[in-house]
Formats: sequence, C-alpha cells, structure tokens
Amino acid sequence: MFSMFKKKAGLELAAVADGRCIPIEEVKDPVFSGKALGDGVAIIPEDSVVTAPCDGTLSMVADTLHAFGMAREDGLELMVHIGIDTVALGGEGFEALAQAGSQVKKGAPIIRFNAALMQEKGVDMTTMLILLNPAQYQFKKLALGQQVKKGADTVIECTPQ
Repeated sequence: MFSMFKKKAGLELAAVADGRCIPIEEVKDPVFSGKALGDGVAIIPEDSVVTAPCDGTLSMVADTLHAFGMAREDGLELMVHIGIDTVALGGEGFEALAQAGSQVKKGAPIIRFNAALMQEKGVDMTTMLILLNPAQYQFKKLALGQQVKKGADTVIECTPQ
C-alpha cells in the first residue's frame, strides 16, 4: 500500500574487475576519453577476470572476445571494453566464460584474459564500463581514483530520467 511513496531505488553498476577506478576522460584512447561511444568509467585491472556489472542479459560478446554488451530490464544498455586496441589481437589471449543471450547476475565472470601475454605484448588492459544510452539516465560516477573489487564496489549510480 505504501510502496507508491517509496523512492525508486537507484541503479548501481559494480566494478567489472579488481583494480583502480579512473575517469573515462583519462583513458589513453580518444574514442573512449572523448565519450564517442558513451559515458562511464574505466578500471585499470589487477586481475584477469572481467565480470558483469549488474544483473541482465548478455546481449553481445564480440567475436574477438575483447568486449561484451549487456541490457537490463529497465532499458539500460552498456558495454564493457577490455583493453585498448585489443580488437587487433583477434581473440588471442581471451576466453569467453559466458555466452551471448544468457541471463547473468552482477559479478558473474564473463571474459578471462591472459595477463602475462598482454604484458608481454605491451597491451594497455584498461577496461571501460560504458553507458550506451546515458541521455536516458541521471548518473553519478563513484570510486574515482579508488581501489575497487569486482562485483562488490559500486562505480556508477544512475536513475532513469
């Protein structure tokens, strides 16, 4: 009965990797830092497993396994892009841990990368969490400059407009 008086809960997106959360503007790639794909945050990963930032449908896993997309029931669409220029690797050093079309929970492992191989090749593994439809949401970036834990620490809070 009183549910109509409750404030609608904000949407929380968790860190997709353990590491340091940075503003997307600091990513060393103009496509991401210029927000050409959308707004969000980035994480400099300290481990090699990238997880779902929220519950939802895994809408896409790139053939090269360097990125995945998700959609939530409330309409939020997001992309996680693992590393800079990693599409050029053609999938080398990446392993899919979940399939496109599957329902996933926040913190579920989606992609694993070979950290030693990436370091050997000199690949920047900064991982971006991008809201693909940010104009439909009011959002606040959290944890910038802080160490975060995947699936546990909230890095973006947003509410539908």
